Amino acid sequence: MTDRSTFPDLVALIAKLRAPDGCPWDGAQTHASLRPYVLEEAHEVIEAIDQGDPGALADELGDLLLQVLLHSQIASESHEFTIDDVIDGLASKLVRRHPHVFADAPSDIDSIRRTWDEVKKQERHAKVRLPIILAARKLVDHLSSSPDDIERTEYPNEETHAGGMILAAIARAWKGGIDPEIALHKALCLFSQDEVKD
Repeated sequence: MTDRSTFPDLVALIAKLRAPDGCPWDGAQTHASLRPYVLEEAHEVIEAIDQGDPGALADELGDLLLQVLLHSQIASESHEFTIDDVIDGLASKLVRRHPHVFADAPSDIDSIRRTWDEVKKQERHAKVRLPIILAARKLVDHLSSSPDDIERTEYPNEETHAGGMILAAIARAWKGGIDPEIALHKALCLFSQDEVKD
């Protein structure tokens, strides 16, 4: 049986790729240049989940982990932070956001959600500009208005009304247990296939 790589082995491997005698492509990357790949790898993880293929999911999660390790290595080279800081920060955050597990906070779902939101607000480092569908999904998650309420709202003009109908559809999907972005992606794939057949 061959030896399996450990997490420290992987961290050392990324450092070697970024070294002067390593890979020119890896060595040339910056936080900014890697932005498209973070998004691409996240989408490929979702695709592997949708396919129900454990092997593909393990592979794609590795590619997503590569992005975390590359960003951490780049940051460590300029003494900003290290992968150990990332891990420590995540562990602290998980404990902080789960007082119902690690302390004596109430453990009903409503209390858990309120605590999670309150802690996230306190942690916010900068205003995050989310993709519009994700921003809408997060908004409707906190609205007391139902999808029907959103549809019945009086809008100032036709364009805003159209946006309201889209928001209502997002609310209806999310409250029905469906992620609207993934649902829209699947619909696009379906119609794309129809176009190819034509």
